[in-house]
Amino acid sequence: MNSEIVVSVDGMGGDSAPQAVIDGLAIAHVRHPKVKFLLHGDHARLQPVLLGKAALKHAVQVMHCDDVVAMDDKPVQALRRGRATSMWRAVDSVRSKDAQVAVSAGNTGALMAMAKVQLKTVAGLSRPALAALWPTIRGQTVVLDVGANVDTDARQLTDFAIMGEAYARVVLALERPNVGLLNIGAEEIKGNDAVRDAAAALRASGLPMRFHGFVEGDDISAGTVDVVVTSGFAGNIALKAAEGTARLIQHYIRSAMARSFLSRVGYLLSKPGFNVLRQKMDPRAVNGGVFLGLNGVVVKSHGGTDGVGFATALDLAIEMGESDFVARIADSMAHLPPSIAALGGSTPALAAPAPEPIPAAAS
Repeated sequence: MNSEIVVSVDGMGGDSAPQAVIDGLAIAHVRHPKVKFLLHGDHARLQPVLLGKAALKHAVQVMHCDDVVAMDDKPVQALRRGRATSMWRAVDSVRSKDAQVAVSAGNTGALMAMAKVQLKTVAGLSRPALAALWPTIRGQTVVLDVGANVDTDARQLTDFAIMGEAYARVVLALERPNVGLLNIGAEEIKGNDAVRDAAAALRASGLPMRFHGFVEGDDISAGTVDVVVTSGFAGNIALKAAEGTARLIQHYIRSAMARSFLSRVGYLLSKPGFNVLRQKMDPRAVNGGVFLGLNGVVVKSHGGTDGVGFATALDLAIEMGESDFVARIADSMAHLPPSIAALGGSTPALAAPAPEPIPAAAS
């Protein structure tokens, strides 16, 4: 562990802040005792919660600020009064190099806007992408974009592929992740111009990338590839569809287990198996999305998570803070092959709604 890692935390972001945030800090401190935390927020609200976490005394430095970004604030509203908010200050600590990474469970659109304004995008990129870890049959898959960009052109898809592969090398510890473009079919003639042009450019690029080609929706959970690239519009819909499916399974399990005395007995006998299922589908175990493409690392935690989930986002932040991910992306964008550079690019549309993680299974 690098003793110089500092994580900047928005102490007021999220539905259960600051309690869930500080509970997460306490868990993360046990796992990463050498990491220091800058906790931004209202001292009067943070300090009473911190008093119950004596172990954090020397690990956390409170950075007082008065204002908070509300979960329903529009990005423009948040930016207008941003400099006095805990979210702005958390990101600003990365900009000033007082911390390597920032974490917030607050408003996704506001966080994206503040991160882009303060950290700027890597040269050659028009907009960051939001990457999430998706549980699969094989383990986990990186999916991007899951909500940062509604419309995406071919050049942006190729950028996402480059960033997603680099991200998978860090978080999945893979030497050569394979990358697929989400499409309505695996055949080369399927899909819109953006997807087909991006695939052609990646095949002709000569990049040391294991490009799989097209993947379909059911390939995501099957773990067919390590990185799934798509627009934020399609990625967000896919994520929400998976959430709905998980809730449906949860409902079916609860209904089936409550149907009769024998089914209840069967549940008790099968409880160890259901516990494994619950752990695999626990959204807290994969909490945390990363804005890729910034000159700094910003991790977005789900706003409704508890301390366990927030600690998972902190784990991810620390892992990213210890990596050279940003430098890798900058180098890749500075040496784009002609087939990708020739695609040009355009400014994408406004961000899609914030994604939610896949809910837990029934207990």
